[in-house]
Amino acid sequence: MSKLQELIKELCPDGVEFRKLGEVCEIFSGKNKQKNDEGEYPVYGSTGIIAYCDNYKYSKEQLLIARVGANAGFTHIANGKYDVSDNTLIVDVVGGNCLKYIYYLLVNLNLNKYSKGGGQPLVTAGEIKFLEIPLPPLEVQNEIVRILDTFTSHAAELQANLQAELQARKEQYEYYRNKLLTFDENDEGVKWMKLGDLFDFKNGLNKGKEFFGKGSPIVNFTDVYNKRALYKKTLKGKVEVDLKETLRYNVHKGDVFFTRTSETPNDIGMSSVMLDEVENCVFSGFVLRGRPKTQLLLPKYCAYCFSTNQVRKEIVRNSSYTTRALTSGTNLSKISIPVPPISEQQRIVSILDKFESLVNDLTAGLPAEIAAVQEQYEYYRNKLLTFERKS
Repeated sequence: MSKLQELIKELCPDGVEFRKLGEVCEIFSGKNKQKNDEGEYPVYGSTGIIAYCDNYKYSKEQLLIARVGANAGFTHIANGKYDVSDNTLIVDVVGGNCLKYIYYLLVNLNLNKYSKGGGQPLVTAGEIKFLEIPLPPLEVQNEIVRILDTFTSHAAELQANLQAELQARKEQYEYYRNKLLTFDENDEGVKWMKLGDLFDFKNGLNKGKEFFGKGSPIVNFTDVYNKRALYKKTLKGKVEVDLKETLRYNVHKGDVFFTRTSETPNDIGMSSVMLDEVENCVFSGFVLRGRPKTQLLLPKYCAYCFSTNQVRKEIVRNSSYTTRALTSGTNLSKISIPVPPISEQQRIVSILDKFESLVNDLTAGLPAEIAAVQEQYEYYRNKLLTFERKS
């Protein structure tokens, strides 16, 4: 019998108490903070350190949960002297429970599934404080943490080796993508054109959260942030819209979408291209729609072109940044991109499609191995954190 089994048999043989998260943790939001690049203390955001500041607010270990955006629900640990952005929930564990145990519980719960809102996912303290969690005796909590720390270390090492090999392939792909899509001003047949001459930009639909979850398909922030190409089958969001809204915020094949806002400048203006016709589809107010005004660009060429280092740098350079990075149709219209002949665009797309399938196919190869390791780890983590409720 393992040490954990012995502890459970001795200390909680009839099950464990379940408590609401808000009863064992204080949960509140970070605040806007004046940031700079030379401050002494880190400012934590949704997934880690996003900036620095000149004075700190916290000096204890606490859990942080991404509150808004594509990473909503992501949970991590902050320690040392630091401050926290307003896009992040702070979870202060009280009552003598093990912080790392609560951390593993929250990760296992996958808080993203509790996010609300249509355009940009939002996790709120009011929602998660009612989640019920098992609280075995502290000795059991500590032993579970010890086991999971060991599991995490072994899984992380294996995944790191696989990720390193996959990263090498991705870097090779990105090198060829950038090389194929890098042109000089004097390259024959290549025109350099401003996006404002190629696209009409429009902001998307804003509606209350009660309208989301059923109705027409919608292109959401997370769709654009996570994917360079959009298809009918990949759209999961739904929203209730009237005829006027359907006509005003319609989506056509070939439309290019850009994320309007981000916590960090490097993530602003992520783009994705619609490659299907989707009936009655609309798009969220957290993204911009660029509708082609000409026949000069292949949709798939756009998907690759807007992902190059050259264009990404221009998007970031032409964005504004206060507490959040922000772009607009006006800002994007100033950016110039290379427009080669259609025949050359087709050649580039054909080559990059083959490269991308080798790297990103999740049904085979390295990505599948990485996914298998993660699934095995999650299986054992869930097993360790599942208890009978004490009657």
